[in-house]
Amino acid sequence: MAAHTQKNNKPGKPPGKASGKEAQPLIIAKSPAEEQRLKLERLMRNPDKLAPIPDRPKDWKPRAPPEFVRDVMGSSAGAGSGEFHVYRHLRRREYQRQDFLDKMSDHLNKDDDYLEKLEQNKQAADERTAKRRKKREKLKQKKMMAKKAKLESKNKDGDGDEKSSDSSEEEEKKKKEEEVEEPEAEDDAEAPSFIMGKN
Repeated sequence: MAAHTQKNNKPGKPPGKASGKEAQPLIIAKSPAEEQRLKLERLMRNPDKLAPIPDRPKDWKPRAPPEFVRDVMGSSAGAGSGEFHVYRHLRRREYQRQDFLDKMSDHLNKDDDYLEKLEQNKQAADERTAKRRKKREKLKQKKMMAKKAKLESKNKDGDGDEKSSDSSEEEEKKKKEEEVEEPEAEDDAEAPSFIMGKN
């Protein structure tokens, strides 16, 4: 009995504590929110410890059909009573495999349709963007023509004074330099807009 007590009561450790861990009270969560809070608290007690992240579940795939079937069953007489169950099992497995292949082909078709629809939407958005760009360019041209006409009319009025014509030319040069220096702000309509709902 003395040997038994020596094993449990190691020197240097007070009795009642097991391997340095403190006994924590058992807390039962009453709601999912409380359960989540308890899990977070347990994780945050030791932030250096890595959190367990489970791997993604693998997709189920049927077993490949056998390359060579040794026990081919025919409809002839002489088959034992267990052969029907073997046949039924093989038939069920083959149906599962065919269902899986059908689902995979449907999935691939849906992916192709989605990518095609994305491409169509992108084309439509590019066309709309080009149309708006054309419209903006026309407005710009109109404004430039109006400016030129205004400057020409000023020049005609002020032909008598050489100073006024020189000053108007200088003002025109300054305006052109300012236009060149000012970078054009990016237009929202320049970026293609994708709209999934429209056909």
